[in-house]
Amino acid sequence: MDSSNFQPVQPMSNFPTQGQAAQPVGVSQPQQYYTAEQVEKMMAPKKDVASLVKIIALIFTSLLSVTFIGLFIWKTTQYNEVKTDVDGQIAVAVAEAKDEQAQKLEAEFMEREKQPFRTFSGPADYGALTFDYPKTWSVYVAADAVNGGNFEAYFNPIQVDAVGRNSINALNLSIQDKSFDSVIDSYKRYVEGKEPTLTIESVTVNGAAANRYVGNIPGTDLNGIIVIFKIRDKTAVLQTDSMLFENDFNTLINTITFNA
Repeated sequence: MDSSNFQPVQPMSNFPTQGQAAQPVGVSQPQQYYTAEQVEKMMAPKKDVASLVKIIALIFTSLLSVTFIGLFIWKTTQYNEVKTDVDGQIAVAVAEAKDEQAQKLEAEFMEREKQPFRTFSGPADYGALTFDYPKTWSVYVAADAVNGGNFEAYFNPIQVDAVGRNSINALNLSIQDKSFDSVIDSYKRYVEGKEPTLTIESVTVNGAAANRYVGNIPGTDLNGIIVIFKIRDKTAVLQTDSMLFENDFNTLINTITFNA
């Protein structure tokens, strides 16, 4: 036998080697059982991870809740502030509208109360000057010119104020026993100069030429209007002591008649 062709036989893996106990063929390994304590120890890492995840989720949810609550409170505060401001603006606007309406109604009432107008008639020998004035005005004749001189009368709503340097009346009327030129000469210094206190314009009253002055009433601290025109050999001076009576004054001037 040729020894060169001889190969050693390898032991079969199914056979037990030295030091191993023989196992019966076809017999499975015995099942291993664990105690509750062993299971709990093995599951502890998983429980720790789950608990950590729950804690993180709880913290995140709490933060979201706090954020939403904060936003809610902030938005509610802003809404209340805006609502309060809007409500305040509405209340002011309503009050102003009511006040404006009340003033408008009062003004309309006062205008209606002035009508029908009354007619004033001056002395016949002073040109028989006449004009219409509101019936709510009172009249005080300070000088009737029965014995010559100047005619003077004062008009004012309800009652005539005591005549004085700074007393205000709706109308001061005087028919002066002076020429037109001499009367208007006394106003020149208030119209001319570096600091005039009156402006002047030419107007027509009952077809006659007249001067109209607007500004500071000479000898007073009052601002008003003065209209001066000639009546025969006399001069009529009509004056309002306040621009508050401008409309009434202009209406009155437009109703003037006299015998030239």
